[in-house]
Amino acid sequence: MPTRLRAVVYFLRIRANDMTAFPQPARAADRQIETADDRAARLAHVEAATGPAVAFSHYYDDDEHVPEHKHSRAQLLHPSVGVVTVTTGAGRWMVPPGHALWIPAGIMHAVDTFGRVEMHSVYVRPDAIDGLPRHLHVTGMTTLMRSLIIEAIGLRDEAETPRARFLLGALLHEILELPERPLGLPFPSERRLAELCREFMARPSAHLGIDQWADAAGLSRRSFTRIFRRETGLSLSTWRQQACLLAALPRLSAGEAVTAVALDLGYDSVPAFTTMFRRMMGTPPKTYLRNQAPG
Repeated sequence: MPTRLRAVVYFLRIRANDMTAFPQPARAADRQIETADDRAARLAHVEAATGPAVAFSHYYDDDEHVPEHKHSRAQLLHPSVGVVTVTTGAGRWMVPPGHALWIPAGIMHAVDTFGRVEMHSVYVRPDAIDGLPRHLHVTGMTTLMRSLIIEAIGLRDEAETPRARFLLGALLHEILELPERPLGLPFPSERRLAELCREFMARPSAHLGIDQWADAAGLSRRSFTRIFRRETGLSLSTWRQQACLLAALPRLSAGEAVTAVALDLGYDSVPAFTTMFRRMMGTPPKTYLRNQAPG
């Protein structure tokens, strides 16, 4: 059965990529914003569910904050419209359209929105399938996964039917195929370094170098480099580039010009910004954003 299902998922993925359209839910602006009571009812349903996965569509207003919370299931959080950031004790992750965030079960997290957000969430039982990721990370989305999630949202009243079992099985296998994206920003636990990282996030700049950070932390360049990598798993250069991406992508997604965003972040030229973006994301900004559009 698993081998057959994997083959079917592969076939469906090829077919989905050939399609020019797939079912589209209404825009976030056309749907009712989720209230605190709505959220409590949704999460109660999640906790009471017995199947391997359950999916919901819900809507947030601009600049909304969802306080820190956790789930007994893993969550695949996918904003189909708008941008969200998710904050945990380990750092901050940005999730623009065309991406999802995999949150393992039991991870405390808070959510903040940029613009009105239409959210698709899939809550997955930790033992639903072998090989589920154990670390929190941003993923790309596939056309097939978008379609499977939309179908799964409508399955709650028929969760035990053969069709539901097939669709959810395909969805679980597709989770394993989602490509990881470098849109997470781990924060150091050391207090002074964490303060410097937060200050940088408030005023990101491509030119702030290691010597400036080391001086501000009261460390030698060598000690700073060693401690920062130990605390975050990244070099300062890579961390700084990812922080600039976190600052740039919501603005680019909102339609701001690449030139304005690049210069605001301190890049000497648009080509310099484009080179960084291509190195981090695998494609230039305009191509990348165009590819994130559903369809």
